[in-house]
Parts: sequence; C-alpha cells; structure tokens
Amino acid sequence: MVHDTREINRNTVLAHLLRHRPVTRKHLADLTGISAATVTRAIDQLIADGLVYEVSELVSEQRGRRAVLLDIHTPHSEVVGVDLGASNTRLVTADLGGAIRAQTSLPTPQGADAHELARWVANEIRSLAGAEHPHLRCAFVGLPGAVSSDGHTITNAPNMPQLERSEFIDLLTQELGFPARGDNDANLALLGEQHFGAARGIPTAVMLTIGAGLGAGVAVDGRILRGKQGVVGEFGQLPAGPLGTRLELMVTGPGLTRLAAESGIAITSPAEVFAADAPQPLRSLRAHFDQALLIVLTAATVSCEPEVIVLGGGVSASLVDDLPRYETMLTHHLGLAPRLVFSALGEYAGAHGAAVAALHERYLTLGVHESELATLPAS
Repeated sequence: MVHDTREINRNTVLAHLLRHRPVTRKHLADLTGISAATVTRAIDQLIADGLVYEVSELVSEQRGRRAVLLDIHTPHSEVVGVDLGASNTRLVTADLGGAIRAQTSLPTPQGADAHELARWVANEIRSLAGAEHPHLRCAFVGLPGAVSSDGHTITNAPNMPQLERSEFIDLLTQELGFPARGDNDANLALLGEQHFGAARGIPTAVMLTIGAGLGAGVAVDGRILRGKQGVVGEFGQLPAGPLGTRLELMVTGPGLTRLAAESGIAITSPAEVFAADAPQPLRSLRAHFDQALLIVLTAATVSCEPEVIVLGGGVSASLVDDLPRYETMLTHHLGLAPRLVFSALGEYAGAHGAAVAALHERYLTLGVHESELATLPAS
C-alpha cells in the first residue's frame, strides 16, 4: 500500500510538472494538494529516474531554503509522428516536453505494397531523427482510412487500398524496433489542432479534412471518439446524394473532377469549381457542393454540438470567403452553429497530432494516469 501511494504521488507530480514546467517544489505542492515533504520525495525519485532536473535557484528576499526551478529532462527526440497520405507523407519528431525538433514532407512512393511502405517509413524516420534515432521510443501513424480500436486493422482506405486489412502497423513496428501505433488521419489532425492549433483548449470539437478524401475527427470533453471498427465520424459515407451517392463523392477533389467531367467540362484542378468566373455547369456543381457540405456540417454539429469545426485539406483552401455563409446556413437550419475555422497547422496537422498521440503512449509508460492526458503536452 505504501509503495502504491508513493507511485501515485510520483505520477501525479510528474503530470503536473509536464503541464506547468518549469516549476518549483512549493508550486507543485500547491497544484497537487500533496504535502511539500511528499512532493520532495517524489521529485527526488524523478531526478534519480533521469526524468527531472534542477534548472536554477530563484532569487528571493525571504529567509530559508531557496526555491529551485524544476524541469523535465528533454535532451533528445523521444517520439515520432507520421501522417501517411496517398500523395505525400509528413513526419515530425518531438521531445518529451512536446517540442517539435524536426519535420519533413516527402512524396509517398507510388505502387508500394504494405511491406515496402513500412520499410520506407522506417527509413525516413531514421533519416529525420539522425543521431537522435536511438532515443526514439514510440511512433504513431495517421492513416487515410478507418482504423480499429486496437490500432492495427485498417479498412475503408480507397486512396491506399494496399493498407486495407494488412499488417502495416505490425510491419512498421518490426522495421523500427520500437512500438508503432496507428489511427485515422483526421482524428490525429484534430488532436494536433487541439494541442497546438485552431482548436487549442477546446475540449469538444470536430475536424473535417476535405481533399482527396473526406475525413472527420470528433472529440468530446477532450477525448477523441473512436469506435471499435474506427468508423465514428465517417460522415462522407452518408448516402445523401442522388440515388444514394455518398457525400464523399460530392465534396472531395476527385469527386468534383469526376462530376465536372460528367457535366461535359474537363478541369485540371478542383479549385476551378470555386472560381468567381466559373461557367454555368461549374456554378451548378458548386451549388451541389454547398448543399453536400452543409449536410456534412450539419451531421458534425448534431453529432456532438462542437464549439468549433476546423476545416483542413486542399479543397477547403478554396473556401476562404465562405465560412460566415456556411455558419448562417447552419443557424438557419439548426438554430445554432459552431464556429467554423481553418486549420492553423495546415498540412502538418496530422503529423503533429500523431506526435501528441505518441507522447501520450510514452507518458503512460512513465506512469502518468490516462485522465491527465487531455491537457498534455502543454501548449
């Protein structure tokens, strides 16, 4: 029982130190409600474990023991976040405190099977981490499909069918020599925005990524919602179009290109649909897009009443002047509307979110309780 209590105190102090670093022992005692003597014992243990160090003494006019600032030991990258897309892959490394230490964006190899992709991702991680590679402890990968709750089975990935029902995550773990986990890329993009971007500090939010596909991440009370098979938030699968056409085919880049061709117009970029001087067939297509997107936004709103919906992805870049109009449409239909904003992290939202998820795995191994993770790492 004594050992358990010491572990609980140690882990509580570690969580608060991660959140409020740098901080003094006295401040930690105030934050945690744990006695100063107990906090000191916990800090001594964390220093012995190599996780915490004393930064400097604070100047004080009061007599007695000088206050010493404490911080987390972060000399190396410890985790890597990967956003694996059909066209491009983004990678970031981060230290234990959540600071991004390196990042890169690369074209994804075309025609590679799951084994070849796992080998390529592992090699690129080693290249990005460089001399810090031996210190990496966990990788998290954002995947363009539904990912099962255990993070291993991938389905509904039309843009990367070679990953479906493959052992990609297991293969990547073997290639890396340390644990890898996976999640839907939109879930991780939302996690990134909640910690470092447009949804920072907002516990109930939705992320919509509109590009080659339509992805959605949903968070309620600071927790990303994940079903057993990973289809929570797959609003693009709703058969809301003509003859049951899925919404994804009406708002994504490939879908707009196909619908334009069916109207007798060949376009080189989906952005042409949103041009002010677009010809009549494309203006009609834009009206259908607006209606389909309104359904997506409505579904996202009624799913959890988010405070904010973050829009990301290539197609959303064409909607710069339209968010107030969509908010008005939502208010007209529902009597309320969440705030609509664009991603602050852009193309790196998924990779940053993957790094956050990897840090959560790392914190759990260090003893931080799961209930503490929603606000870690601190912005």
